[in-house]
Amino acid sequence: ISAMGECSDLKKTVSPYLALQYDASIIYIDFSRDNYCLGGSSFAQLINQLGTKTPTVKDPAYFAGAFNALQACISGGLVLAGHDISAGGLVTTLLEMTFPVNDMGMELDLNSIGEKDIIKLLFSENPGVVIQTKDEQGLSDLLDKHGIKYHVLGKTIKQLKLNLSHEDAKYSLNINAYRKAWYKTSYLFDDLQTASGVAKQRFNNYFRQDLRFSFTRTFDGTFKQYGIDPDRKGKTGIKAAIIREKGVNGDREMAYSMYLAGFDVKDVHMTDLISGEETLEDVNYIVFVGGFSNSDVLGSAKGWAGAFLFNPKAKETLDMFYSRNDTLSLGICNGCQLMVELGLVYPEHPEKPMMRHNKSEKFESAFLNVNIDENNSIMLKSLSGSRLGIWVAHGEGRFCFPYYRDKYSIPVKYTYEGYPGNPNGSDFSAAAICSNDGRHLAMMPHLERAIFPWQWAYYPEDRPGDEVSPWIEAFVNARKWIEKKK
Repeated sequence: ISAMGECSDLKKTVSPYLALQYDASIIYIDFSRDNYCLGGSSFAQLINQLGTKTPTVKDPAYFAGAFNALQACISGGLVLAGHDISAGGLVTTLLEMTFPVNDMGMELDLNSIGEKDIIKLLFSENPGVVIQTKDEQGLSDLLDKHGIKYHVLGKTIKQLKLNLSHEDAKYSLNINAYRKAWYKTSYLFDDLQTASGVAKQRFNNYFRQDLRFSFTRTFDGTFKQYGIDPDRKGKTGIKAAIIREKGVNGDREMAYSMYLAGFDVKDVHMTDLISGEETLEDVNYIVFVGGFSNSDVLGSAKGWAGAFLFNPKAKETLDMFYSRNDTLSLGICNGCQLMVELGLVYPEHPEKPMMRHNKSEKFESAFLNVNIDENNSIMLKSLSGSRLGIWVAHGEGRFCFPYYRDKYSIPVKYTYEGYPGNPNGSDFSAAAICSNDGRHLAMMPHLERAIFPWQWAYYPEDRPGDEVSPWIEAFVNARKWIEKKK
């Protein structure tokens, strides 16, 4: 049975990994009301057995009640983390909750569940959840109110161990060792899909490339700091344009990021430029968006570049825009590839940089760390010194530079030189390049997909009240620069 449910508040979604809260309670809720059995389980398959009895849901009404009670707990802010019991059973659930966290484990007593057979208890896949809470009493009261049975198993500990007690036996599982074993299967699949031996690099580096962030001291995470009115309906008079070609898919989120920062944004398709209906004369800021223009059949952005180069009106409009001194431009992902292909960032260089296939020779999609170094980019200068999280999604994102490092302004670099922290193998770990006057920025990662905390795969837990992430500042900086020019 497949089903869908509406997410009433995406800011209250619960992550499956443990929150960094020591001495928090770990609670198990069984949804099935069935005996623990191993038929059809991953454990049974591993020992070449199918089994005769599989777990089921004995009481559908109770299942629905347990689900609704859990939603009430989440809405009330009582759940820090939660993970369903699925493939691998309870022990896999517990381990997977610890794997993304670097210095936390659990101390648990499984006797309250009442199952004597430790194998069935750990490996049966009866529907249920394990949740983490800092307010054990409040959560217990709410579950009691709904008539839902639960088991308080123990606490989180500042130790990379999963310590389990059952009957008279004690088990201590080394989280690092089990994480490596758990990840090895993924590595073996990865090795079949990637080139240059980078799968082994990923396997060797996954525990070395942790996500850590550093925000500027002035960032307070509020709309007010940037003069943002998220509900504004009127125009500001600061005009910008999305430039898109058939096949791109990042236009709506980019337009909203610009609108939120204070721009009046219009949608410009290449057909508008080719026909001459749009001249960009009244626009100060253009953004070439990400996606897969022309399905990348000619290579990333090659067909899009041709639409400019071989259509006189579009080429003239582009040249006129870049000849002005009151304009800014940004290219993200496919738009970055376009700007590099057209030589828009360093037109004075006889040889232009190239965007080549990722060294892995496959599409890379990840949330990772980037550093913003000291730079003169209009959009990014105020973020210098930051270490932020951002999404990448590309197949040809590798910057290849014909000249030495001192010829280029590289405001954004991947934090880690090794794969997958540097997902494409770019020279100088470059994630973005900027024109020497700071006005034109070409960037592979998607900052427009990370302007809100809830868009990040992981956001600092000590900043629960942030309304926006630091990336919004880049768009606000662009708006402020244009305001000063007017």
